[in-house]
Parts: sequence; C-alpha cells; structure tokens
Amino acid sequence: MIQNDKKTYGVSKERIEQLFDSATFVELGAYTRRSEVSHDIESVVCGYGAVNGRLVFAFAQDSGINKGAFGERHAKKIADMYALAIKNGAPVVGVFDSAGAVVYDGASAMAAYGRVMKCVSDASGIIPQIALIGGACTGSAAVLASMLDITVTVKDSSKLYVNSPFVTGDNESAALASASGLSAAEADSEVEAFELVKNLINTLPHNNAEGAVAFDVNDDINRIVSFDVNNYNISELLADIADAQSFVRLYEKYSSNICVGFARFGGVVAGVVASDPSNGGILDIASARVAARMVSFCDSFGIPVVTLVDSKGLDTSARAEGAAYACELSRLAMAYTSSDNAKVSVVIGAAYGAAYTLLGSKSLGADIAYALEDACISVLSPEASVAFLWNDKVGERSREDVEAEWKEKYASAADAAACGEIDDVIEASELRKRICAALSMLAYKADGAPSRKHPVMPL
Repeated sequence: MIQNDKKTYGVSKERIEQLFDSATFVELGAYTRRSEVSHDIESVVCGYGAVNGRLVFAFAQDSGINKGAFGERHAKKIADMYALAIKNGAPVVGVFDSAGAVVYDGASAMAAYGRVMKCVSDASGIIPQIALIGGACTGSAAVLASMLDITVTVKDSSKLYVNSPFVTGDNESAALASASGLSAAEADSEVEAFELVKNLINTLPHNNAEGAVAFDVNDDINRIVSFDVNNYNISELLADIADAQSFVRLYEKYSSNICVGFARFGGVVAGVVASDPSNGGILDIASARVAARMVSFCDSFGIPVVTLVDSKGLDTSARAEGAAYACELSRLAMAYTSSDNAKVSVVIGAAYGAAYTLLGSKSLGADIAYALEDACISVLSPEASVAFLWNDKVGERSREDVEAEWKEKYASAADAAACGEIDDVIEASELRKRICAALSMLAYKADGAPSRKHPVMPL
C-alpha cells in the first residue's frame, strides 16, 4: 500500500498537459520519490499521450518541487520514459525548468546527467526530440537540452546557458540563445511555444523508419506563383510556393543570410534551405552551420530537402577565415553528399562560385536541379568576370553591355543546362508546381532501391 499517496505538483503537470490532446496524458513513475525516506514526489513529470492523435512521450521538470533539482531518480524517470519512446518509435518532448543538480548527491548527480545524455544520444536519429525551455536550463542541463534536435525558447522566461551570467558578464535572455543558434525558435509566450512544438510534431515523421510524411493536399498544386526575381522577401516567397500556411521558419535570429525550416509541397513535408537575397545571400559561417544541420536532420528521418539558391558567393571577411571557415563549409558539403534523402534544388537568381556548388548542386547529389530563366550561374559574378578578363572591351561599349554579354555567353541558366548541371530552365510562375511534381516523383526514394532476386533473362 502506498503511503502518503496524495501527490502534489508545482507547475509541470499543467504544463505537460498543454501539449497533449484533452484527457490523453498518462503519467509514468507517478509515485517515484526523491529517496526512501523522503515524502517529496520527484521533481519531474514523465508520461505519454496523443498530440493531434499521434503518440508522443514527454517529460517536464517541476520547478515547484525543490526547484526542479536534478538527481539520480529524476534521471531514472526520464531514462525509463526514453526506453519506451524508442521501443514505440515515438517522438520525445522535454520541458526544461530546473535550478540544477542536487549538490549533496555529488558524483551520483553528475552521473545522472550523463545517464540522460546517453538516452538522448541513443535516440538521436531514431525519433525526433524537441526541447522547450520553460525556465532555467543551465550548466549540464544546457548541454543536455542542446543535444535534442530542436530547441524552442520563450521570450522573457527562458534561461539557457552553461556558465552563470555573473561569471561571464553576459546576459541570460532567450534572445541571446536565439542569436547564438542554441534556440531554433523563440516564442512570445509559453502557450505559443507549445503550439509551435505541436506543429513540429505534426509535421515531422514519427521515427526514422516512417519516411517522408505526406498529408492530404489542401492547396492547388498548379497554383501560379508571381514574384519579382530581382526584389523579393524569401520568407514570403516560401510561404507562397508552399502549401497554404504550412511553412515554419527556424533559426531566423541566428542566420540572416539563409532561411531554413519545414513546409509542405503538394502535401509532402520537406525541409527548406533557401538563400536570403536581402544580404546578397552570402554563405557565411552561420549560414553554413544551419544549412548543414537542416540537411543532416532531414536525412536522418528521410525528409526531402528543397534548396533555393540566390547567393553572390562566400564571406570574404578576415573574421570568417579566422574562424575555420573552410571547415564549416566542408561540413555543409558533407551534409549534402552523405545524405540519401530526396533533394530538389532551384537557382532563383545568382549562384556564384563555391556557393553554387555547396548549396545542393547536382554534383553534391541533388536528384533534380532547376534554374529560373534569368538565373546567373558563374565562377565569378559578371561584374568581376568582365573586370578580370574583358576589361579591354569596356570603352568601345558600356560596361553594362559587356557584362550582359558575359552573362548570356558564360553564366546563363541555359549554359548550365547544356552542361547537364541543370535539368530544366523554368519560368518563375512554375516554381511551385515543378517543386511539387519533383517531390511527388521522389516520394519513395528514402526507401532505397528495390531489391531483386535476379534479372529477367532474354528469351
């Protein structure tokens, strides 16, 4: 018989129930206590339930009980839940809000963090894992949360850092976590954060065996897209070419030169990597990191990737070279070349030098590569090419005319198509329907080539 069976909670039970469909949450390890002699229920709530009808496991640290202190039994509850999540191939959501480890526990407290880190590592690439930072998440907990696939923070509430601000002199705001890339998205409120998490769960595959996710199409696949290729907003364009209200942008505050996220195209869920032309689409360190992470994550779960290229090249600053720039670019190259998922690329505008190669070109493994009619694909920009090679022609004719001739002869989409590096040159208005058609054709690529017993012999 359980003694003192009246359980008390801080805020975690209410928090975790926000995630699930009404009356579907079932708690695991409900009576786990901090120790044999303690009457305190362990300061983490774990369980499972339905999110939009899909099985999901979750834990929420309870800052209302001993400030959510992390210890051996705290870790055991989470580890036991993870074991069930992996067996059932279901996503995990972790709500972090803890003041840190139980200092009196010494080595066992530090081992507790390691135990959960191993659980997260073992689940990585098998099931999606989403962290919601509901309050304090510091020290080893910040490392743990960062191991999950996607981290969501809450404005004015989340505190995500390794070293205390009074040690480093930095602030502890959610904005800092977003700017540093620790947070994939920052919500204005906790309610909004949970809605974003639910949206992500509804978008992503349940596990790595499920493959590409397809929904009923709620939009016209052949809908005409109208935009000025010389003046457009990348977020607005993605929202326009994707199925209605399906685009979710991530890492917006971390990388201003590239836009990543998830969207549906003709009902098929795809990851998106798109240059932001407002800053020339320069492929800098932050852009390379976030693009590589998106491609790698999508490959782990068989999610197709759509890459839109409008980049004037690489970062030429001394700061970039001083920060192992080549290594960051090599990670991006390896993310594309090592991925087996379906990949569709479109050159929207400029695609100069290594930026063209690295952003999902056919040579890196794109299955389908398109270019818009006015796209410019070149080792150097037409301006730099003329200055370097054709400067003697300037004077007889205007520099603009000479640059236009160079673009037509050596940097046009048609020239790239003639080399076999572009599959088709398309009109801007066709952008949506051509992406939808390509993803529909590639929908089963993630399953690999069909096996056979032997070839059919000729008669």
